[in-house]
Amino acid sequence: MLLQILANALALGAAYALLALGFVLILNATGAVNFAHGDMVMAGGYVAIAMGSVLQLPGALLLPLVVAVMALLGFVFSWFAYFPLKNRPPVSVFISTIALGIIFQNSANAIYGAAPRKGPPLLSEGNFGMGGITIGAQALGIVVVAIVLIVAQHLLLNRSGIGRKLRATAQDREMAEAVGIRVNRMIALTFALGSALAGAAGLMLSNTFFITPTDGTNYVIKAYIAVTIGGWGSLSGAVCGALIIALFEVLFPSLPLLIPPLKIIAPWLFTQTASTILLYVGLLAIMFFRPQGLFGETVQRRV
Repeated sequence: MLLQILANALALGAAYALLALGFVLILNATGAVNFAHGDMVMAGGYVAIAMGSVLQLPGALLLPLVVAVMALLGFVFSWFAYFPLKNRPPVSVFISTIALGIIFQNSANAIYGAAPRKGPPLLSEGNFGMGGITIGAQALGIVVVAIVLIVAQHLLLNRSGIGRKLRATAQDREMAEAVGIRVNRMIALTFALGSALAGAAGLMLSNTFFITPTDGTNYVIKAYIAVTIGGWGSLSGAVCGALIIALFEVLFPSLPLLIPPLKIIAPWLFTQTASTILLYVGLLAIMFFRPQGLFGETVQRRV
């Protein structure tokens, strides 16, 4: 049972990590928060549902198509939400991303309705058993696919020429432009990459947790919390923050199953509501005592 719970927590954390990574990539490149990023997760879930109904393929085979569609959507999104307003006060981009997010939500509601929809499983919805240990195939698939995507993102940013240009743009936009890097192209590519990661998370989450048009708000809050916990602008911190959120959401409420006396001692404590309260208490503690986050730099810029 412990391994199954840990696998579920790790799977949720892995999906959240993809969401948070995309959020941080765009934040670092633009210096502004994309509040429609959670809606990209929602959009990725609906794209997976639409493709799955037509192609009748498992999520693992649909994933490259979903990633490609969401990358294109992210690219187009940047030219509506960011570039026309990039020289205006930061609040302009803030408002534009909220406005486009609302457009996404209402478009999904008009097409699919408000009822929860279930996305295709990555492989199957059964269990994987080995040596008396049973782990959900979906959870295992999410962990494996997320690891592949995170490693691919790491290699792209650190082992390729285009990755160096992306990092240079994020670190010092003016200097990058001065040495000949096409900054606008790199920023648009960052939006595409961040949206692709969010879309992949949407495909993974839509099977287990279903998807509704308004889910984007919840997901962008999770991304914001993960980034605040891990460190504002830190990619590795975003991954760690996402895993911490998943532990609170999955492992903490399950502790009475692993330690039965806890049901008697404090049954009110190990609930989903209590775990959410404790997560936000921990978030406030981090903001008070370590505002740069657990893995962030001491001095940094926040928008």
